Amino acid sequence: MEIAFETLIASYLQDKIGIADHFISDALAVHLQDNMLQLVREKLLVAAGTGNDQKLVHDTSVRRDAIYWLDKNHHNIHETAFLEQMEAFILYLNNSCYAGITGYEFHYSLYETGAFYVRHLDQFQDNASRTYSMISYLNANWQQEDGGELLVHHLKKDQHIAPTQGRTVFFKSNELEHEVLVTQARRMSIAGWLKRD
Repeated sequence: MEIAFETLIASYLQDKIGIADHFISDALAVHLQDNMLQLVREKLLVAAGTGNDQKLVHDTSVRRDAIYWLDKNHHNIHETAFLEQMEAFILYLNNSCYAGITGYEFHYSLYETGAFYVRHLDQFQDNASRTYSMISYLNANWQQEDGGELLVHHLKKDQHIAPTQGRTVFFKSNELEHEVLVTQARRMSIAGWLKRD
């Protein structure tokens, strides 16, 4: 596990975008995908919005994914396994880079065919607690023609990242604007933030 942690951190330090292709094991990714599809069948995902608290807005011209927040209190062994891996990564990050992360939040994110999320930053204007953004992908056999790439707008060069199973992406929430390009297939991920009080 530490090899994947180090890969993510080293690539972030090199280029401000950390990428680890096998951060999530195939077995865990499949279990999380199955769990997410069960939540879809139970109609438990909700339309995602932008903004926080009283400023939350739902605008389908900006964002068209549906989400479901992960929580250990759900007592789902696969959600818990994912969150425990994130906790282990936070401990490793804090010990090796003195990041000062004190919390996290993660949600499933489902983009059906035709869905997208326009260019944005992940940090709220009135709350700077989101420090790092992390996205882990759950899409087996993703093809280039499926679209749905994460487009990160970088000072050096824009970077297109395919949402392939097991891949995790990591960057500062207040630094890099990014967007999800229109997907041509059902696209599944877990997105979230490492937070600092």
